[in-house]
Amino acid sequence: MKKLTIITGASSGMGAEFARQLYAETEATDEAPHEFWLIARNRDHLDAIAAELHGKPIAVRTMPLDLGSKESVQHLRALLKAEQATDGVTIATLVNNAGFGTYGPFAETDVAREMEMIDVNCTTLTGLCGIALPYLARGSRIINVASLAAFLPLGNFAVYAATKAYVLSFSVALAAELADAGITVTALCPGSVSTNFANVASNGKRKEVLHGKDPVKTVRHALRASKNGK
Repeated sequence: MKKLTIITGASSGMGAEFARQLYAETEATDEAPHEFWLIARNRDHLDAIAAELHGKPIAVRTMPLDLGSKESVQHLRALLKAEQATDGVTIATLVNNAGFGTYGPFAETDVAREMEMIDVNCTTLTGLCGIALPYLARGSRIINVASLAAFLPLGNFAVYAATKAYVLSFSVALAAELADAGITVTALCPGSVSTNFANVASNGKRKEVLHGKDPVKTVRHALRASKNGK
């Protein structure tokens, strides 16, 4: 039975850090082979992260997918079914890190971009949790990256905050549903983190977030909380 660790948004920022830290803590044996699936849009960046992960008998697969499309979820569902039919598969850890934000008054932001954000932050995350469920077992864990913005509506971040409120609410409910099965669901709700988020949200006007937290420490905290069933 092969074990999988699946990380979305794995090409940079916290996603890349999740890949590094989970790889460092993962043990694999001939009896319990392990494989990492790193998912993001940028193949070159994914391959660069994959090249960092070496020294253990753990296969690392890079999957350049646009998670703004529902087809990407169906593609991953098909891959999981194929793995199950060949060797049997369990998902040890699923990290739904992929997501982005937009900044500015709602009336002045691109509606198409806002809708794409809802697809990535909410729809795809929900779909990935759904297709993962048949492959989770006692001890498996899901980490959904939400935000401090999940707790209150935010002007100039109206849609982004709403998407993260969804992620938080969904994660807490799913955690309750899966608790008896020994599967943990953790919502990571950080404040500002030093990643490429600000650059994307501001369309390049703000390269770095002010007073951002260290992504290494943020991910370490998330993994510790996940292990403790929070």
